[in-house]
Amino acid sequence: MPAENHATPLFSDLQLSAPLLRALEDAGYESPTPIQCRMIPHMLAGRDVVGQAQTGTGKTAAFALPLLMQLRQDKRVQPQILVLAPTRELALQVAESFQQYGRHIDNFRALAIFGGQDYTVQLNGLKRGAQVIVGTPGRVMDHIRRGSLNLAGIHSLVLDEADEMLKMGFIDDVEWILEQTPADRQIALFSATMPPSIRHIAQKHLSSPVEITIETKTVTAPTINQRYLPVNGYGKKLEALQRLLEAEALDAVLIFVRTKLQTVELAEALIDKGYACAPLSGDIQQANRLRTIEQLKSGRLDILVATDVAARGLDVERISHVINFDIPFDTEAYIHRIGRTGRAGRSGEAILFVHPREQRMLGAIEKATRQKITLMAMPSARAINEQRIKKFKDRITTALDGDLAVFQSILAEYQQENGTDPLLLAAALARLSQGERPFLMVEAEPRRERAARPAARNGEKPPRRPREEGRTPRKAITLPTDEAMERYRIEIGHRHGVKPGNIVGAIANEADLESRHIGHIAIFDDFSTVDLPFGMPGDVFRLLQKVRINERPLRLSRLDSSAPEMKKSPRQGLRERKTAGGKAPRSRSRNQDQQPA
Repeated sequence: MPAENHATPLFSDLQLSAPLLRALEDAGYESPTPIQCRMIPHMLAGRDVVGQAQTGTGKTAAFALPLLMQLRQDKRVQPQILVLAPTRELALQVAESFQQYGRHIDNFRALAIFGGQDYTVQLNGLKRGAQVIVGTPGRVMDHIRRGSLNLAGIHSLVLDEADEMLKMGFIDDVEWILEQTPADRQIALFSATMPPSIRHIAQKHLSSPVEITIETKTVTAPTINQRYLPVNGYGKKLEALQRLLEAEALDAVLIFVRTKLQTVELAEALIDKGYACAPLSGDIQQANRLRTIEQLKSGRLDILVATDVAARGLDVERISHVINFDIPFDTEAYIHRIGRTGRAGRSGEAILFVHPREQRMLGAIEKATRQKITLMAMPSARAINEQRIKKFKDRITTALDGDLAVFQSILAEYQQENGTDPLLLAAALARLSQGERPFLMVEAEPRRERAARPAARNGEKPPRRPREEGRTPRKAITLPTDEAMERYRIEIGHRHGVKPGNIVGAIANEADLESRHIGHIAIFDDFSTVDLPFGMPGDVFRLLQKVRINERPLRLSRLDSSAPEMKKSPRQGLRERKTAGGKAPRSRSRNQDQQPA
């Protein structure tokens, strides 16, 4: 256990070996986190452990350091430690951490294996040998069955982010892998939450585990400054984003949107504005994704536009800002998003764009994080101009350090020929460099109020426009535009005279939902099916049940994915809502982005 004579514990108090202490010093680590202080001694003693802690608490080092202490120096390099992770990004991150901590251990290798990568690369890596294997459950199973991954020498197994593996449907795979490992192996299980299924695995496979829970006053790092900006519509969001990118002191930026298509659209818009930007989503091939992340780390890219799943496990030190271009529809996603900045004691900025209809979600996020998110103002033209002038001066300072002899000679000759004032000559060159785009921003005049709405007088609020007679106010609700879709049944079909446009219009208008959130529609004789984004909030579901088409209530109900396929109407056939290309949009599996092996 750590010595008591230190007000702040040190890694040297944890009885770690000299090569590990040297690697920690190289990485700039000064003192262990609470979970490292409490867990490392138990793991060094060979105990099974269950750790409950939020992401960003230092849990990777908590299991990697003691497990590296237990490596056998075999003549033949073979797997001794197996780590299961829910996503390829997390698997890569953990493997990189092992490699970093073991950099001063002779002949040490860690290998990540995951779906989406060419088998040849992984087979060659396994043939070469590695003491640590970090992988996603599906691909690990494949290699075990192929015989390319031998678990006979495994003495330690780690289940990282077990609750995420449960959500993604990997628990049966995890149990199968556990049964293939030696009976006397040491197990460390980590999870942010402890649902019954995770506790069942711990009770079944772990031997008298030590349970360690790290209580945190807040679930987001205190080094993250959280702000929100009210915006109304995509155009305002794009304008706000461009202003933020100019006004804020940035290093690298991670921008979150809800769909894969949006990553490409927004990235292209920013590239057109001159930013070094790239999209990051599950549709991008794995090799390109790895190259994109490496470019962000090295500074060749400054901005990534990503979906939640694509960015999970992403750990890039230079990310200074996380911008939520689209608000997430659950608080856990928000916590994971902003956790990409402000890690390991570094400061970070988290900015959230909030539509007026999304105020309730903002309140839910504040309640979940137990932190107040500060209202911020749209960056003004003055603030942006100050940053432009500062950056321009910095560019001049940088240019002065270069070789200017050729240009000095040309400008001296020009000045002698024309007698131009040097300051005026410099201004002309700056104008050439700037091009046609105005250098300074001019604040647009605020739009006038609509004439139809009377102005306020004598401090009174302006009267509201009267509603149409008989029309009741409706609750404004939006659905998430996630990549995954769920199929719902509505109790109205062809014999009731319904058409796809009726269904789209009713759901979009009555629930105040954009039609682009509505997927595949199939119309049968007595009922229809419609695909809506996965994870519909309860209040949206209740509202849609009351929507009526042709005076009939929809009575919306979720279809069981295991239900048998419906037969087409023999008389009328199947009508489908089609895309502009003439094909009906397909439903997508929930885990498509993860691409489990």
